[in-house]
Amino acid sequence: MKLLSPRAFYYILGKKGFFQYLLFAGFLIFFYLPLMNLCMLAFADKYEVPAIIPQEFGFKWWGFVLGQRSLVSSVSVSFILAIIVTFVSLAVCIPAAYALARYEFFGKRIFLLSFLLSNAYPRMGLYISIGILFYKLNLMGTLAGVVIIHFLNSMMFMTWIPSGAFRSVYRQQEESARDAGAGPLRTFFKVTLPLATPGIAVASVFTFLSSLEEAQGTLLVGFPQIKTMPVELYGVIMEYPLTAGPVLSLILIIPTVLVLFFMRKYINADSLSGGYGVK
Repeated sequence: MKLLSPRAFYYILGKKGFFQYLLFAGFLIFFYLPLMNLCMLAFADKYEVPAIIPQEFGFKWWGFVLGQRSLVSSVSVSFILAIIVTFVSLAVCIPAAYALARYEFFGKRIFLLSFLLSNAYPRMGLYISIGILFYKLNLMGTLAGVVIIHFLNSMMFMTWIPSGAFRSVYRQQEESARDAGAGPLRTFFKVTLPLATPGIAVASVFTFLSSLEEAQGTLLVGFPQIKTMPVELYGVIMEYPLTAGPVLSLILIIPTVLVLFFMRKYINADSLSGGYGVK
């Protein structure tokens, strides 16, 4: 028992190692404790504040949430919307990212920094301003309006990361392909694009997940015609007991975990550092 005491642990690891483990333990508690609490509440049939542990466990609220007719439609709408936004972002932002990586022009850095403006202040204020404009353009309650909102949120990912990925492709490789007789388009699709694929894949994953989890813009612009899973989550939290919300939250987490699992080949430190151009 003495070996397990904090003092003995301190002397075994040393001062530096002890504080490293202490910081690591603090990080685990800070990161995983809310998730553990979410899982606990999702399986709570009865929970009354200020109790820490629910009084009864079960699958009562799982049956309730999965029995909602609007859930299946909101899941399909979320995935369809995320796929559309990802392809639209690729079509618009990849050429722009390539131009930013390969050409120099006046105000280039200011232009890149402008993509951060949407994150410089609360987004609800931005959404309200956009909502006024969308109302005049008859885009409120339409799929096109929601796609534009989601696309605006993805511009930073789909411009910064691919731009850094294109910058990491050596010009000598492109010049070698041109010397061998390949035209500009063939060089781009056969040499440049494959080499930049890891960074583009990372940006695409971030865009897909960001669209999948976007709630405020969808609620303001698309509701009630367009209901996604995050919008449904807002309704469940406001209208039903505390333990119903965590069930839908866990359902919302599952697609994110699956996407990250299947794309783990590209989502790593090397792809991220190369994508942001910090090598």
